[in-house]
Amino acid sequence: MGMFDWTEKPSEVLRQGGVIAPDERLPWPQTAAMGVQHVIAMFGATVLAPILMGFDPNIAILMSGIGTLVFFIITGGKVPSYLGSSFAFIGVVIAATAYAGKGPNGNIGLALGGIIACGILYTVIGAIVQAVGTGWVERLMPPVVTGAVVAVIGLNLAGIPIKNMAASNFDSWMQAVTFTCVGLVAVFTRGMIQRLLILVGLIIASIVYAILANGLGLGKPLDLAGIANAAWFGAPAFAAPVFDAGAMLLIAPVAIILVAENLGHIKAVTAMTGRNLDQYIGRAFIGDGVATVISGGAGGTGVTTYAENIGVMAATKIYSTAVFVVAAAIAIVLGFSPKFGAVIQAIPLPVMGGVSIVVFGLIAVAGAKIWVDNRVDFSQNRNLIVAAITLVLGTGDFTLKFGGFALGGIGTATFGAILLYALLNRGGGTAARQATPQKAA
Repeated sequence: MGMFDWTEKPSEVLRQGGVIAPDERLPWPQTAAMGVQHVIAMFGATVLAPILMGFDPNIAILMSGIGTLVFFIITGGKVPSYLGSSFAFIGVVIAATAYAGKGPNGNIGLALGGIIACGILYTVIGAIVQAVGTGWVERLMPPVVTGAVVAVIGLNLAGIPIKNMAASNFDSWMQAVTFTCVGLVAVFTRGMIQRLLILVGLIIASIVYAILANGLGLGKPLDLAGIANAAWFGAPAFAAPVFDAGAMLLIAPVAIILVAENLGHIKAVTAMTGRNLDQYIGRAFIGDGVATVISGGAGGTGVTTYAENIGVMAATKIYSTAVFVVAAAIAIVLGFSPKFGAVIQAIPLPVMGGVSIVVFGLIAVAGAKIWVDNRVDFSQNRNLIVAAITLVLGTGDFTLKFGGFALGGIGTATFGAILLYALLNRGGGTAARQATPQKAA
């Protein structure tokens, strides 16, 4: 049986309408057009994450393309997914490197070593899942735990744009203008523009910034000289990892969050397509883990399956994995364009801060959505206590020190949620059953 089954069932491969399944595809011109749309969908977040960590956005885009191809190969072309920069790494990377929020990260090597460690742990988890199934993952991380952990990622990061990305009163007002622009696009537009709410809101806010700063002199002028001077094509600034035990122990636990994200992605695609993809969960974890290791080895961010691209699939009913091969190829080409990188670097910091407020807030709300979608019962004290303590640990950046190693807010919240749930759930019973994932009707 062929790996992708495209040549063995040609009648099912070339489809002109209706739902296009993962192992089917449209004719190549339409497939290419869909690939462009997926690149646009992942673009804003994949570029924003490295900027917030002081990484090179060109490498992040390049490695997102390479990572997506790796994922495609390891899953045998069965799981439609784009791998982009993961926001789960932002808090721990900033903590591990003491990044100030502006310009290149001087300690990027420490972060890369930790990202590689995370990818290796993630790959090991994938191998275990492939061998024994996913039941243990879902028992270890029921919705009350995963929801709290995801919410904490956003809440822990909240202080970065507010404290570090607005140096003046004008900058603070520009942050407010930016998140208002994103909100207006999200609510009052339709179709593809609405799907690109982050990107479109950022562009509008940048134009407003240029009018107020360059035109009226109210703030630091927008500088476009770097764009004009940058070459169209050239190698990105690759970086080498440094393997430090403290940084690796701090960053590696992010694998737990990536597992939750990937699991949710596959469950969502299963629900949309009507095809059970559970048999590919282990391979999906391995694919994401290997892609993260490769990315960290070159100077890129850790990667994860992207909800933005699930949104595109839900809107178009096209789940063909061939589309993601095209999207990956486009991303790789963009990664080798310094001019593209210069455009990203020219975005004013307060505009990025305003976008960050939206993105971090959406992450926090995504955690709450996990609770709602799975009908987590907060009348049960064990659920209430796990969620309450986890949120405060993460938001308050609760830190535990083990000798010279310090485990910060996201780490303590993640491990705390898992361990606390396991402790409080020892009695089993009705409350425990109600805290596990609900089957779709």
